[in-house]
Amino acid sequence: MAENLGTISGIRTYADIPDSPAMPAAVVQLASVDYDASFGQGLTNYNFVITVIFGRIATSSAQRNMDALISTGSGSLKSAVESDRTLDGSAYDVRVEEMTNLTSVTIGDITYLSADFAVSVFAQ
Repeated sequence: MAENLGTISGIRTYADIPDSPAMPAAVVQLASVDYDASFGQGLTNYNFVITVIFGRIATSSAQRNMDALISTGSGSLKSAVESDRTLDGSAYDVRVEEMTNLTSVTIGDITYLSADFAVSVFAQ
């Protein structure tokens, strides 16, 4: 999934939670796993949260960049994540389901703009 996110220009992607992420950043985190989503243990639903953190909250460019990611068009997070819906053959399907928590986050002494994107990955 982090590889798919790498297609978004200018965003550093992290498959693991970094100690000090370089901004702007997209951090992929496993949130939960739903086992036995079908009969015979044929489907597992992996629920991820992608946290995107942009520049200082006071800048209008941070909001414009976040708006572009939230959209469903070219250059959006949804478009990038779903560009390879099988994650190179590792999954049956990938869906970006919602964006939540559009808010500010303070890292060090700097306040950034952030948002969380819920992603479901359906695999065996």
